Amino acid sequence: MNHAFLQVAVGGALGSMARYGVNIMAARISAGFPLGTLTVNIVGCFVMGILAAAIAGRGGQHYAPLLLTGVLGGFTTFSAFALDTMVLWERGAVLTAAGYVLASVVISLLAVFAGLAMGRGLFV
Repeated sequence: MNHAFLQVAVGGALGSMARYGVNIMAARISAGFPLGTLTVNIVGCFVMGILAAAIAGRGGQHYAPLLLTGVLGGFTTFSAFALDTMVLWERGAVLTAAGYVLASVVISLLAVFAGLAMGRGLFV
């Protein structure tokens, strides 16, 4: 097996476990709103920005399969985001679904921007 595939597998397992933990904690404090998915998408995008800047600035491309594809690929959940949106929509919570989409996309993009800026400041 290729070394990079093993990194992705290990990282994906770690990221998925972390996502599951966040979802369990979020379910305790939010009734019916997919706070866990929103949280992992925003945090994952922010960390993606930091790590992308660090890897590019420090020549750490060999960590990309483990950290970017593996850990963050397992941690972030845009497929779950899409399903959560449709569940809200089908429940008749159209405005909540629209707000969730807007918050997920806009705040996640801002998080990547902030993470890149911070990462570039720290690592480049």
